[in-house]
Amino acid sequence: MIGVLALQGNFDSHVKILEKINLNHKLVKDSKDLSSLSGLILPGGESTTISNLLRRNKNMIDEINLLASKKPILGSCAGLILMSKNSNDNRVHNFDFLDITTDRNAYGRQVYSFEAEINVKYGKISSNLNSLFIRAPKVNEIGRKVEILATYKNEIVAVKQGKHVGLSCHPELLDETLIHEICFKGKK
Repeated sequence: MIGVLALQGNFDSHVKILEKINLNHKLVKDSKDLSSLSGLILPGGESTTISNLLRRNKNMIDEINLLASKKPILGSCAGLILMSKNSNDNRVHNFDFLDITTDRNAYGRQVYSFEAEINVKYGKISSNLNSLFIRAPKVNEIGRKVEILATYKNEIVAVKQGKHVGLSCHPELLDETLIHEICFKGKK
């Protein structure tokens, strides 16, 4: 059962992708919903708002940390920011699941949102995926154990570290399943 954090943001698109790839799922709205999950998605949305909602329930932060020590976490856009070691914004709760530094809204304001192909390379996979960049963060620095999964115009837009995957864009909004399959089905 894959949990989808449903405090704020783009959780519905992730639910549709999980249904498409036949993975059971449930919405996560409080710490009790985190028990017995085999993975978790931190969706896009507003990273400071999600951080504030998480801080209201300290148990939720602790339970997500516990889950991440054993199970895969996938973060898109705001989820990537939350998963990073540092987002250069003290309003954001950084879980430090990925040894990366991010900058919020680095691709510009909402009016500058765009659709583009990202190039995914992982194991035997080499594929272009359609994706949306909506107030997307940039990955500025990566640690030695971080693997680059996808790029756009030579910029890092998706990473993997151990069992965790984060991306700055939204392929799920364009019905692309590959990133979810890599994270939760071990596709290579």
